[in-house]
Amino acid sequence: MNKIITTNSKNWPALIARVALGITIFPHGAQKLLGWFGGYGFSGTMGYLTTQVHLPYVIALLVILIEFFGSLFLIFGFLTRVAAVGIIGQFIGVVLVAQGGNGFFMNWNQVAGKSEGLEYFILLFGLAIISLILGGGKASIDAALAKK
Repeated sequence: MNKIITTNSKNWPALIARVALGITIFPHGAQKLLGWFGGYGFSGTMGYLTTQVHLPYVIALLVILIEFFGSLFLIFGFLTRVAAVGIIGQFIGVVLVAQGGNGFFMNWNQVAGKSEGLEYFILLFGLAIISLILGGGKASIDAALAKK
């Protein structure tokens, strides 16, 4: 357990990476779990993921929980490496299932019927890998726990 939470409590880049990633993912998780930010909430998201995307119930549940609680864990620096692994795993799934063939650019205007490209995910993976390697860093619960 100690290796999972061990971090340099003075590491600013770790703080910046985990908070930036957490703040970016949190609204997506809140849409899925709570229906905030124009989302459909838990039941609507579960319905969509299981019937339209054809994910198994357990995987759909993990998608919601990882995005919501994983983002909060990152923001507060609690089990940062575990949250980063969850985010990496989930978004590898998103890229493989839904976004991988859409090119590089975001295509916000839905050019030629395509959705998001890979540029967002490259940044997301970069921040998640930094969090995985460095841990929580400065102002993290992990750093406080590691001191004990």
